[in-house]
Amino acid sequence: MSQDAFEVMMPVERADIDQLGHVNNVTYVRWVQDAAVAHWRAVAPADDQAKVMWIVLRHEIDYRQPALLGDTILARTWVGTASRLKFERLTELLRAADRMLLAKARTLWCPIDVRTGRPVSVSAEVRARFSVPDPAPAPIE
Repeated sequence: MSQDAFEVMMPVERADIDQLGHVNNVTYVRWVQDAAVAHWRAVAPADDQAKVMWIVLRHEIDYRQPALLGDTILARTWVGTASRLKFERLTELLRAADRMLLAKARTLWCPIDVRTGRPVSVSAEVRARFSVPDPAPAPIE
């Protein structure tokens, strides 16, 4: 878990509940996306927000425990590594009351130009704020 995580609270709404009586899996995907968007809006420079939007290339979610009506979810998200056009983001969804881990996600995002809808390189400032360097390979012994 990153110490530089961005956090946002999300209530469980009646519409989030499925036929099994707990939060539907699609809602977890929405929460992951909503946390990423909230982080972008809170941290990215306004000039970059006017030029760049993000699309999801891949979601990987591990479900651990169900969320129920009345729960409040703490979404913690932080950035991972990036290539030229693929940015990794990691997210944990916790029940706020007891910080029980409900789900973990790894998502790959691609920056796109707001005007053209085409993939675009980001500014050095965005790259610095929304990615971390690849870890150095372990030395061969």
